[in-house]
Amino acid sequence: MTTRRLYYDDAFEKEFTAWVMHCEVLPPDVSAGITGTVWGLLLDRTAFYPTSGGQPNDLGKIGDANVIDVRDEGDEILHVVDRKPSSPDVNGCIHWPRRFDHMQQHTGQHLLSAMFQERFGLPTVSFHLGAEMCTIDLRGPEPTDEILEGAERAANRVVFEDRPVNVRYGTADQLAQQGVRKEIDREGILRAIEIEGADLQPCGGTHVKSTGQIGVVLVRRCTKVRQDWRVEFVCGGRAERVARHDFELLRRTVEKLSSAPEDLVSAASRAVAERNANFKMVRALQERLAETEATLALQTTSHAANGARIFSRIFDGVSADYLGFFATAFSKSERTIALLGTAEDGQLLFAQHPSAGKDMNSLLKQVLGEAGGKGGGTRDFARGRLNDGASTERALSLAKEMLR
Repeated sequence: MTTRRLYYDDAFEKEFTAWVMHCEVLPPDVSAGITGTVWGLLLDRTAFYPTSGGQPNDLGKIGDANVIDVRDEGDEILHVVDRKPSSPDVNGCIHWPRRFDHMQQHTGQHLLSAMFQERFGLPTVSFHLGAEMCTIDLRGPEPTDEILEGAERAANRVVFEDRPVNVRYGTADQLAQQGVRKEIDREGILRAIEIEGADLQPCGGTHVKSTGQIGVVLVRRCTKVRQDWRVEFVCGGRAERVARHDFELLRRTVEKLSSAPEDLVSAASRAVAERNANFKMVRALQERLAETEATLALQTTSHAANGARIFSRIFDGVSADYLGFFATAFSKSERTIALLGTAEDGQLLFAQHPSAGKDMNSLLKQVLGEAGGKGGGTRDFARGRLNDGASTERALSLAKEMLR
């Protein structure tokens, strides 16, 4: 059985009639989010596009059934629906906003990839049409900001010229003679998408009729992915939404910084510099305060029978860094041990002067084994965190008992 693919010749066909050639109950597919009872339909003809070539499947209805997945199975297209049709004669209806969005993104990708290759020698090796963002992976040297902007501008010039987008058929040799961008070693008649005067690319996907329907191409950013460069972009309605979202972020940011939009970078740089300076100052003050508190603690901590001085305390409203400063200052003195914790988040820090002769790492692991948590360190300095901050007092009591 072979399914005739109506979208090959007319991607704007939103409704169609068909005959159900086969219908069966399908097993659940947890990976696809299908846990209930579903049916698989094979139709003699369909306008539904299956997931293929980086483009997601269409959604819509077949009769009263909701189409929840469409799969390419060679010559056949399997429609996964949530109920069995009452008749073998069915009417199909495409969810058009999703289809048109995919057409804008896919045609925009063809055009953008052509500009990267034609103007900058960067071929596209893969394409992904996501729910929010689209990506192409380019092979070659890293695209500079000038290259990214240049490809975007070149693509949008073709968009604004509203050139025709045509479907072409031919063998691999025939398409190669016409200047196809990516040659395919496949026999038989192939389908290709032509953007007049800009690109010819073998493709089985759905596309707009002219470049003006792409709307606009907006390149977002470029990141390294293994040996390639991943370029994020959006087209049409997505580009409009993303541009609006970006502007709102810009507007709120300049308001927070009391800056004009054109001065945002310098204002942000000043804010970062001030933050870094304040961080260094607060850290230095914390260290000085911790040293002062540690000195007072040493003065008020008595010696045990074996000559050691063990100090235990639960701190409120301090950072893990502060515990480190305090423990370092306290354990500089001979035969001292500090058992510290925080009340809010269950941080623990055990430290000693080497002359105390204990093993803080071993002590911490024993305590965490009893009280629950994770951590580790060295013989003289060990950090951990309890699963429950309310167990801090119990943990320090356990540590003191174990030391005795």
